Amino acid sequence: MKITMIGRKVTLRDNFKERVEKKLSKFNRMFDENADAKVTVTVERNHQTVEVTIRNGGMVYRAESSAKEMNEALDAVVDVLGGQIRKNKCRLEKKLRSGALNEFLAADEGAEPEEEVYQVVRTKRFPVKPLAVEEAILEMNMVGHQFYMFRNVDTNEINVVYVRRDGNYGLLEPDAD
Repeated sequence: MKITMIGRKVTLRDNFKERVEKKLSKFNRMFDENADAKVTVTVERNHQTVEVTIRNGGMVYRAESSAKEMNEALDAVVDVLGGQIRKNKCRLEKKLRSGALNEFLAADEGAEPEEEVYQVVRTKRFPVKPLAVEEAILEMNMVGHQFYMFRNVDTNEINVVYVRRDGNYGLLEPDAD
């Protein structure tokens, strides 16, 4: 797994980089050598945020955590990523080397993944208007939602704008890959 580390408003020390490599190495047997892990550490006044995104093929695992110490945030992120992998074990077993997942789960202190039942309780249909991104953000704010789906007037693709935790806005666009 290729690991890329980025420090925002901080210079990452070698001992933290080694800790990241050690923590993420437990996922090496789950992914092939083409997997990419991106670790972003952001330091604010009273907290430090660690965000890890692992991409392998078409699968993406992402976790983010904030704590007073970046090591604490890293530990929390690794735990969340492990939980995501356990939840998706059926899908992973088809894509990953057989047996590696069972070894990983057995080493994870007997934590049994819970079977989740996904149930759609409501379906809503509405016309998708061609809008500019800025217009879609205004529409989203007017209806008071956290996200808004629209047809991008520039690309003619279905896009989604959303409100991020930090109060800024995000845009989801389809990718051919």
